Order: sequence, then structure tokens, then C-alpha cells
Amino acid sequence: MARRGNLTILRDLLQSDYAPILGFAKSTSKRSLTYMPRPGDGTPRAVTLLPGDGIGPLVTGAVEQVMAAMHAPVYFEKYEVRGDMPKVPQEVIDSIRKNKVCLKGGLATPVGGGVNSLNVQLRKELDLYASLVNCFNLPGLPTRHENVDIVVIRENTEGEYSGLEHEVVPGVVESLKVTPNLYGNLVANTAAGIAGGTGVMPGGNVGADHAIFEQGASAGNVGNQKVVEQKKANPVALLLSSAMMLRHLQFPSFADRLETSVKRVILEGKHRTKDLGGDSTTQEVVDAVIAGLD
Repeated sequence: MARRGNLTILRDLLQSDYAPILGFAKSTSKRSLTYMPRPGDGTPRAVTLLPGDGIGPLVTGAVEQVMAAMHAPVYFEKYEVRGDMPKVPQEVIDSIRKNKVCLKGGLATPVGGGVNSLNVQLRKELDLYASLVNCFNLPGLPTRHENVDIVVIRENTEGEYSGLEHEVVPGVVESLKVTPNLYGNLVANTAAGIAGGTGVMPGGNVGADHAIFEQGASAGNVGNQKVVEQKKANPVALLLSSAMMLRHLQFPSFADRLETSVKRVILEGKHRTKDLGGDSTTQEVVDAVIAGLD
């Protein structure tokens, strides 16, 4: 309840006249929320980097190149973590706890055999209870729905993610979800399956002390082998997630430069990967974004 109360207080503050005093732009219906310039000497911040599986190294590599090109005040501590590992190495957990910020590619979730998802392990270990995903239209990119601009906040460590599952009879799996209320914990039944999706939305997982930024649609979005071999993974989602990360670190001017360049590339339409109607490679998109940096 305390977490949800804090989110309500934050929302009310952002919509009040006190927002500028607190260092935020007052919230309106437009995407105007940003941080005030970072105080102090702008010392570069360390960020834990997990390239992940499948397309992960391609898209995290794209972020590394763009950050270097615009001389963003961050540097990466890189660790190789694969989804088929039994658990997240302790040195990785320690790095995230120290840096408080992590950027990651997708980690594959093994199917069957009772293997836990490392994505879920990270969320629980660091108490990243809120998943924030921003879904909005990009100018120049036709979609089924127009004028979309929503933020979805999802409980990350409770509900179905409590991991309370068992097989009732062969072939029938029951998953229990824990829902906190004023009188204790309620346990409800839910259908079997995996909570996930596809897409290129930017997002992140946040808690009281730490934050992990990744593709918002699905932490397990690692693409397919053909995309990896052709090096044609779409880096847009993680580039926009890294812009969210820069705002989280209170480097708004760098975030604005990155977002503006990405949107310009999409609007021009000359450099798009196959899923966006083009035939560009990841590197060609990255080169276009770098060339468009102000």
C-alpha cells in the first residue's frame, strides 16, 4: 500500500503548482515532463550494461555507439549474462546496487524444466516493483491507431510474478497471484501462460533505489536467429529507453538530442529496419541517428 500511496502522491505533485519548485515541469496532457539540469560538475555516471541474448548485443551496441558519439556523461560496466544461466551472478547484482542504474538487452527465458527467468530474478532481487512502458506514435510511421501517448505502469514482483505455480493434474497448471490489501495478502487463481508481448516500446523497471532500462514490450524480446545473422535488429526501442535513462540520471539535454535524432530518422524514412517497413541494418540506423545529432 505504501508503494501505491507514493505513486499517487507523485502524480498529484506533478499536476500541482509545486512541480517547478520540486525540479519538474508541471504535468500536462503533452509529453513535457523532464528533469531540471543536473547540479554539480556533471561527473560521468557509471551504468551497468547487460547485452543479453539474441539481438541484445546488437541493440546495446547501438546505444554504446550513440552515447560515445554525443559524449554523454555516462560510462558502462559490461557483464555477460545469458538467460540459460542458473542465476544472475552476484558480481552483476553488486554492480547494479553500486551504480543504481542498469541498461540491458533481452534475456531469453528457457521454456519448461522449472527454470526461473533471470529477468524476474533481477526484479525480485532489486525490488523493481514497477514496470513503466511508454507507448506513443512516432511521426512518419503509419500505425493502426493514431494519437497514442500512454504510459502503462505494471506491478512487477507480485501478482502472477510471485511465482506460485503448481501442476494440478498432468497438463493443467495453476498459477497463484498475491494481491496486497488492507487486511493482508489475498491469493487469487489465474490462467496458465507467460506474461509477455512484442513491440518496440521504450520502458524500464524501477524500485525505490534501483532502475533497469530495457525494451518495454517484453524483457524476453531477443529476436530470432535470422535477424541476428543479418544484423537487422531494430535499435529504436532501446535507444529511446536509453533516453529515459539519461533523464533518470538528470541529463535532460542529452536525452533531448537523442530523442530528436531518432524521431528525425523515423520521419525521413530512409533508414528503417524491416519491422518498420524498410530494409536497413542495425548499423545503418545507428549511423543515421549519429549523423542527425544536433
